[in-house]
Amino acid sequence: MLQVRDLWVAYNGAVALKGVSLEVKRGEFVVVIGANGAGKTTLFRAISGTVVPRSGEILYNGHNLVKAPAWKRAFLGIAHVPQGRLVFQSLTVLENLQVAAYTPVAQANFKANLDLVFSLFPVLAERRKQLAGTLSGGEQQMLALGRGLMASPRLLMLDEPSLGLGPAVADLIFERVVEMRRVKDLTILLVEQKAAEAIHICDRGYVLENGQVVVEGHREALLANPTVQKAYLGLV
Repeated sequence: MLQVRDLWVAYNGAVALKGVSLEVKRGEFVVVIGANGAGKTTLFRAISGTVVPRSGEILYNGHNLVKAPAWKRAFLGIAHVPQGRLVFQSLTVLENLQVAAYTPVAQANFKANLDLVFSLFPVLAERRKQLAGTLSGGEQQMLALGRGLMASPRLLMLDEPSLGLGPAVADLIFERVVEMRRVKDLTILLVEQKAAEAIHICDRGYVLENGQVVVEGHREALLANPTVQKAYLGLV
C-alpha cells in the first residue's frame, strides 16, 4: 500500500531524514519508534504532504505522492492524526467530527462512522454538544482519533497518540486503536515513544535514529533485538 524509498527531508539546511525507506502493506499495523528529534514526525509530515522532500519517493497504491498536495492525499484515503491532537477548540465535539467527513467516501459513510466513533468513545457521545476546548487531554485525544475515523481512511497515520496522557488513559487509547483496526480492517502507521506498548500491538516496526532507519523487523524480532531492548525497553 505505502512505500517510502530513499526519502531525504531538510529544514533550513538541517537534514531531518537521511534516505529513509519503509513499507506498509495493506492491512498491516506498522510502528515507527525513536527518541525525540529522530525524524518520526517529519516522516509523517512528508507522507501527508505538509513538508516537501528534497528527494526520494512516496508511493501509495501506485501513486507517487511527492508532488501531490495534501488534500489529494486525503481524497486517496490517507488520514493523519497529528501530534498534539489539534482539535478545533471553538467547535463542538460533533462539529469536529463533521468537518472531518469532507470526501465523498466519508460523506457516504458518515452515519456508520459516527456510530462507530460513539461506540468506541462513549464520552464523546455524551459530550457531543460540548466545545472541544473544554475537554480533558485524554478526551481530546479520543476526539482526534474519532476525527481520523470520520475521514473513512484506508491508511490511518497516528502521531504520538499517547503524548501527555497518564498511563491508564494511554492504555485505553492503545486498546481503542487496536479495536479500530479490527472493526474497520484498517492499515495503520503509528509513531510512538511508548515503545514497549507500541511494539506489542504492531505487526512490524522500524527504529529511527538521527533521521535514519537503524532497525526493522517483525514484532518478535524487535522485542528480541538487543539495541531495542537496551534503548527502548529497558531490558539490558
